[in-house]
Parts: sequence; structure tokens; C-alpha cells
Amino acid sequence: MSTPAAPHRGWTLTARVASLFAVIAAAVVTGLGLYLYDAAREALDVRVDQALIGRVEHFRTLMHDLYNVEQMEQRPTLFESMMGNEQDVRIFRRRGEAPFIQSNPGHLVPPAMTPVPVGVSLTPADLVTVTRADGVQVRWASALADVGRGARRDPVEIMAGYVMVQEAQMMHSYRLRVMAAAAGAVLLTALLGWLLLRRGLRPLDDMNRRAARITPDHLSTRLHTDGMPDELRRVALAFNAMLDRLEAGYDHLSQFSGDLAHEIRTPVNVLMGQSQVALGQRRTPEEYEQVLESNVEELQRIARIVENILFLAQADHATLTVDRAPLALAEELGKITDYFDGIADERGMRFTLEAGGVCHANRDMWRRAVSNLVINAVRHGAADSTIRIRATGDNHGSRIEVDNRSDDADAQSMARMFDRFYRGDRSRSIHTESNGLGLAIVKAIMALHGGSAAVSSPEPGWLRFSLEFPAPRQ
Repeated sequence: MSTPAAPHRGWTLTARVASLFAVIAAAVVTGLGLYLYDAAREALDVRVDQALIGRVEHFRTLMHDLYNVEQMEQRPTLFESMMGNEQDVRIFRRRGEAPFIQSNPGHLVPPAMTPVPVGVSLTPADLVTVTRADGVQVRWASALADVGRGARRDPVEIMAGYVMVQEAQMMHSYRLRVMAAAAGAVLLTALLGWLLLRRGLRPLDDMNRRAARITPDHLSTRLHTDGMPDELRRVALAFNAMLDRLEAGYDHLSQFSGDLAHEIRTPVNVLMGQSQVALGQRRTPEEYEQVLESNVEELQRIARIVENILFLAQADHATLTVDRAPLALAEELGKITDYFDGIADERGMRFTLEAGGVCHANRDMWRRAVSNLVINAVRHGAADSTIRIRATGDNHGSRIEVDNRSDDADAQSMARMFDRFYRGDRSRSIHTESNGLGLAIVKAIMALHGGSAAVSSPEPGWLRFSLEFPAPRQ
């Protein structure tokens, strides 16, 4: 049996960013070094060209001041000493003849060149570059000069070569410095970046430690945002907001579970108690029939609770589809008041109805929501009072209001009326069939329609439940 492989642990954020900084620094330093290297090389080439052209032109001037070539042959050291680098090449010859003055320590072979004519100045474009086997470049120049004055002139070809040994050594040293600077930049940036990031990301370590302490038993723990950078502060605020939602949902779920267990336990205990009493001794068929009827009533109560919970669960997960149709408010509300008129009459209550217009909603859900409001008003309203129902509807939406007198018209009770399993005064609702889910279902139905449900107190001692349905979709 093979053991599972250990999870791969990638680089830390500090290491990744520090490495990225090092790579960026290396690229910048290397690029800058290459740019300066090219600039220095071009400057050296210009200086070499100027030096070579200047010396060749100087030779041409000196030769013009001589009377004949024999004077050059008699004083060769004068011209041999006029090139600064000891490896430079100096060649003087008549056209088509062997050199009569030559200084070529490296035995370099001049390239094929066309001499610049007499009277034409040398330019960098007239120079020729040759690279030796060791990689050192040699700049060559060739020009014609007249020796002597007057009618007798003896043209001589001047060939000069500038061996760029010092320049090659200088550029080699420069390349090494660029490489050393790039390597140093990588190491220094990586080290400084790592240290700075360790310090800058210290709030993340604190966030990690505090987040590790968050458990179902300690959902109230929050991340500190004081002194954090703006980027981390936004993350911490979003995380705290998420924790607020989770804590609220967890508390709601815990409360819902406790209320559900309490609601289910009561009918289950009734069923068990009645059945145990019935089985305690032999009973007549009529007594067994009464026990079964009572058990059926309790089972129907459990079935209603389960049905309501299932509807709320489906509404919470948006698994229900809402097919809307135009509903005549006066007609539909009239049917509902007629249906509950008998129950209201038992408590001495009566309805007043003012309705007009059309509401666009799902017919079954609309009837269920409004019926829940009406039966809630009948069950929990003051006896011998009036339940006022008003409704209006047009192309901009519709609004339904149900008013009843109630002793629960206080801010604390109204804030919880749409909570699941909430029942205001247990002493007044213990004899009703309410299980505290009616108004929660109303709120869920309104959410499915994209509308809203609210409760308010328009005047002392009165409660007003209002439903706002949105305008029909175009």
C-alpha cells in the first residue's frame, strides 16, 4: 500500500517577490551596462579614428614640406616615432614598389584599400577595420601624399594601422565590471528585498495567527486593521465582513436548529404520551379511535412544519422558479377575506377592504403570502377589532397593506417578526396553530419576486404589514 505523497510546498511570497526584484535589478543593471558599454566603445572608436586620421594627415603635411623622397629615406626614425602605440603599423612606399619605410612589429598584412587621393581629406568612412586572430581590432588608413614642391613632385602612399590593444583591454575590463555589477545587484536586491518584504508582510503573519484562532466556538475573533497598509487593510476588512456574515449565518442556523427541535419535540412528545397512555391498559374501540384522531392532528402539524421548512430551504437556495401573471387585487383580496371571515367572526373581528389595480406575481405564492398576513392578523390581533386591508397596483408596481390592532407594536418585537419560529407573546399564541414560520415564508416569497416585506406601526397600538411587488418585466 503506497503512502500518499507529501504536498508540494512552493516558494513563499517573500521569496517569490525578492527573486522577482533580483531578476528585475539584474535586467536593469545589465541593460544599463550594455548601453554604457556600447557608448564607451563608440567613443573609443571615434577617438581612434580621429587619432589615426590626424596622424596620417600630419604625415602628409610633413612630406609636402620635404624636397624629395631621399630625405625621408635618410631620416626614417622621424616618421617611425610618430605613432603612439608601439604595435601600430607605419608603411611608406611609392605606388607599385616595396616600402622604403616600414614599422610593423606584428607583421600585419594590410587589407586591400584604395588610397585617398592627394588634396582630399581623410574621413572615418575611408577607414577599414580588420580583426586579428586574438580578437583585437586594427583600424587601417591609406592616403597619397606629394613629396616636394614645385614642378617636381613624387607621390608616396601612406598606410597606417592602429592596433586597438589598449582599447580591447579597457573594454574587457569594462565587461567584467558590468557582469560583477549585475551579479552584485542580484545578490544585494534579493537580500534587501527579502528583508524589506519580511518586515512589510509582517501584518500577514499576524492575520494568519488570528485567523488560525477562528473556530465555530470563537467566531467573534476579527483581524486587526490598525497600522496595516491600504492593500492589506482592504483584505482584512473584506475578511472581517465575511466573518460577520458567517457568524450571523451560524447563529441563525443554531437558533433555527434549536427552534426546529423544540417545535418537533412538542408534537412528538404528545404522540408518545398519548400512545403510551393508550397502551397502558385495554381500551374500547372508541377510545383507540380518539387517540388515533389526536395522533393524526399532531402528525398533520409535523407535516406542515416540514412542508414550510422545505419551502424556505428551496427559497434560500433559489431553486424555485416564479411564473408571474396579472392579478386583479380587488377580486383576489375579496376571495381571501371571504375565506377567513368565519375565523375572524369567532373573535369578533371584521375586515375593511380598499383595493384597486393589478399586481404581477405568481398566483399561488401571492395567495400564500397575503393569506399568511391575514391569518396572522386574525390570530394575534386584538379581539373585537377591525383588520384594514388596502392595495394599489399599476405599471410601476403594487403595494398591499394589512393593519391590525396589536400589543406587539414595539420596536423590539417588530425587528424579529420575520424571523423563523418567532412568536411574540407565547401566552397569547400557545393555543393557536402557529409555528412561527408564516411571516418568514412571506419574506421568502417576496425575495423570490424581487420585492420586499416590512412591518411598521403607523399609530400607537397598530401594526402594519406591507408587501411591495416590483413592476412587471418588459
